[in-house]
Amino acid sequence: MFDYDKWQEIFGTIRKNKLRTFLTIVGIAWGIFMIISLVGLGNGFRKGVTKGFGQWATNSGFVWGQRTTISYDGFQPGRRISFDNSDTKLLLSRVKEIRYLAPRNQLGGWRGGNNVTRGYNSGAFTVNGDYPDLNKINIQNIEKGRFINQKDIDDYRKVAVIGQNVVNLLFESDENPIGEYITIKKVNFQVVGLIKPIRTDGDERDQNSIHVPFTTFQRAFNFGDRVGWYAFSAYEQFDVDVVQARMLTILRNNNNVHPMDEDAIGYFNLQKQFEEMTGLFRGLELFTWFVGLSTLFAGIIGVSNIMLIIVKERTKEIGIRKSLGATPYSIIGLIVQESVFLTLIGGYFALILGLLILDVLSKVLPEDFIILNPDVSPVVAVGSLVLLVIGGIIASVMPARKAASVSPIEAIRQEN
Repeated sequence: MFDYDKWQEIFGTIRKNKLRTFLTIVGIAWGIFMIISLVGLGNGFRKGVTKGFGQWATNSGFVWGQRTTISYDGFQPGRRISFDNSDTKLLLSRVKEIRYLAPRNQLGGWRGGNNVTRGYNSGAFTVNGDYPDLNKINIQNIEKGRFINQKDIDDYRKVAVIGQNVVNLLFESDENPIGEYITIKKVNFQVVGLIKPIRTDGDERDQNSIHVPFTTFQRAFNFGDRVGWYAFSAYEQFDVDVVQARMLTILRNNNNVHPMDEDAIGYFNLQKQFEEMTGLFRGLELFTWFVGLSTLFAGIIGVSNIMLIIVKERTKEIGIRKSLGATPYSIIGLIVQESVFLTLIGGYFALILGLLILDVLSKVLPEDFIILNPDVSPVVAVGSLVLLVIGGIIASVMPARKAASVSPIEAIRQEN
């Protein structure tokens, strides 16, 4: 493999056929480049799409009240379904597959803004009444302080966990918000936690949110025992569809909803959505590898053809070598070595170029772009190169065997 004379012959052949060698290397490199770039962009696309799931647990779902469409038990269609604390107790006692249940309320409705003040500063933010279990379903990155705990719920504490934009508008730049007070609807709340921004791509829901204890929310803002909607997650061994179906049955029975009224209670299965996305990306990944490997295979076929041409051009030289005592193994080794060298050089430069382009794209693409931080794992990068080298060895087998079978007399006679 490291015979100096063999390397001299290989480089001599390359120097005599620079264009052919260059085109061969380009054909080889293109396959590796396609694999690296397509896999990297596919990974970036997956990250860009799934970032919309945020920090929500993928085995979770949501349930909320809507309007009935079927008359039932003396009630006319069009009745608004509103949940309350009795629904929460029933769900927790009867649906054992629920791992975490987080009843939620919100001032102003979905994404509603509310007047929040501190001294002379004010702003419109989303105010949520939450339970500690929400942080198990939608994990909040707490930069300072803490999230709501069970003691806050039990004691009706007037505490708040706030987002970064709340801090920016209500507090001075050098001021620590922990321990300070903000006023929501003329009710003072002490700040006990600061949410660290998860994304900076324009989706500022977390940064514009304020979380207060659910029980305090009901009492402070005259919500009585009302519950706006539920976030929940299931134990890993249970399907969210099954848990959701049981929840809907209980909620329909407790709220006098016709069993067939599918529109009275809204629901969303995040697990199903995530699985659909996962299937999409799995198909995309298979297509990517198919295209990349097909291109790589075409490059390997090109190497095999080039090596056949090289063997034909060097028939006389091979015949002389064999007449001087060269073994078939040494002839095969020479051809295989040259093939591996070409594939390794082409693959290495394609690998470096592909990784460099992905690195540049990850730095220049905006954070709100559909492709986010494209990259490939070291296993894929190194594995592609190893696969190419193996392909180069296989591609050289037929030309090498043909070279080894050359008869010295016939080779010299053919050239003459």
